[in-house]
Amino acid sequence: MDALYTAVATATHGRDGRAYSSDGQLDLQLGIPTEMGGNGQGTNPEQLFAAGYSACFASALALVGRAAKVDVSDAAVTAEVGIGKQGEGFALAVTLRVELPESVDAATGRKLVEQAHQVCPYSNATRGNIPVELVVE
Repeated sequence: MDALYTAVATATHGRDGRAYSSDGQLDLQLGIPTEMGGNGQGTNPEQLFAAGYSACFASALALVGRAAKVDVSDAAVTAEVGIGKQGEGFALAVTLRVELPESVDAATGRKLVEQAHQVCPYSNATRGNIPVELVVE
């Protein structure tokens, strides 16, 4: 692969630290969620992953929509990223909820979402590694 762009970010002190990008566009306080025993002050890796995956998937959906000549510009993608114990470690699971414009019929919408799942870089990175459920609303 020839990279068109490479993002560079650094995290210090793990889940209870700080994450920042090399270009200064991102500088976030990290915090452990209350559900995991933290104080919930700050964002966490799962929220960041959810934001990145949902944005990337929405772009992939726009790409396949344009190719099919279907307007999905008003679609919304919500990523739910769960973390839980798996054996001795932890694992992730993702649900992508895609809300399509009313003008897109259910069959066409499902087909476009499945096509987007094939071209989205996040979907390609997670395929076979973590479960990803697609929900078309």
